[in-house]
Amino acid sequence: MARINTKNCERRILSLPTVDQCVAELDRIAAAARAGALEVTGNWTAGQIMAHLAAWIEYGYDGYPIKAPPFFMRWISKLVMKRMIRKGIPAGFKIPGVPDGTTGQEDMELHAGIARYKMALARMQNEPAVHFSPAFGKVSEALREKMNLRHAELHLGFVKYPLTAAPGTQ
Repeated sequence: MARINTKNCERRILSLPTVDQCVAELDRIAAAARAGALEVTGNWTAGQIMAHLAAWIEYGYDGYPIKAPPFFMRWISKLVMKRMIRKGIPAGFKIPGVPDGTTGQEDMELHAGIARYKMALARMQNEPAVHFSPAFGKVSEALREKMNLRHAELHLGFVKYPLTAAPGTQ
């Protein structure tokens, strides 16, 4: 299957300001999948999306599989992070020097992926990270949560279902 440029891919624009709203969105996705009404745009399955989102939270506890970029890139990353918090993460972003531009998108059955992601979200709310982002360094838990929610907005936007008027979607 040919890879598509996700910068130009159709997706929903989500607003998930809290973990509870993210979990509610996961419940809507699970219900749509059970009803056979789920569609995914982009290059990944819905299960891969859940695995990826869970993995990036888990890295804060288990360690990151990528090395820190040079100092200058980390300095730029901190500036970019502030913009991402305000405006979201752009589609099609790739981490320089990382194969496929990111990690953690292993194939996973959707409902198992949702369960894994919910466990990671709960852990993030209840336990501080012990490993720090190679790009952003040590950040507050509140900022870490916001970045993970912006990350969810990006990737869950590629998961579509007929209830587009549901809270948190456009």
